Amino acid sequence: MLRLIVGLVPRPVHRAALRTAHKLRHRWRVLRKVPLQGVSVIAHDEEGRVLMVRHSYARPGWAFPGGGCKRGEDPAQAARRELREELGFELGELQLVERIEEVISGSPHTAYLYSGPIAGRFDPDGREVLAARLFRVDDLPDDMSPLTRRRMQAFLQQR
Repeated sequence: MLRLIVGLVPRPVHRAALRTAHKLRHRWRVLRKVPLQGVSVIAHDEEGRVLMVRHSYARPGWAFPGGGCKRGEDPAQAARRELREELGFELGELQLVERIEEVISGSPHTAYLYSGPIAGRFDPDGREVLAARLFRVDDLPDDMSPLTRRRMQAFLQQR
């Protein structure tokens, strides 16, 4: 039902709402310091290129797809859900690369970094994800956040 309602909201309005929600979430984390869990996914193709996205609500730059875990949701299921919602594809075999304890917006955050092969085509939803592109690991974009760079380093060390 929620997907149907979200689908009725024009994309520009949805993107504006996401930007506002992102700012409010940041302030909430700073004030409440509530521990959170999230996932980042390094999806790769048969040539070893990695999938990166540009989010509509965050700072400009390339990042890995992912998002927050819902209450009680298994992180691997959250990773699959995020890819389905934002990029419309299923991930092949999923492998946990690393569990990362960090602080985001002043709150403790556990990030589960997964990798897996892309099974099928991907298509950005135009709401949360504006663009998606495959990059060779030896030719990554310059405009990645420090957080994205740390996740990439963990992935490369695991290979």
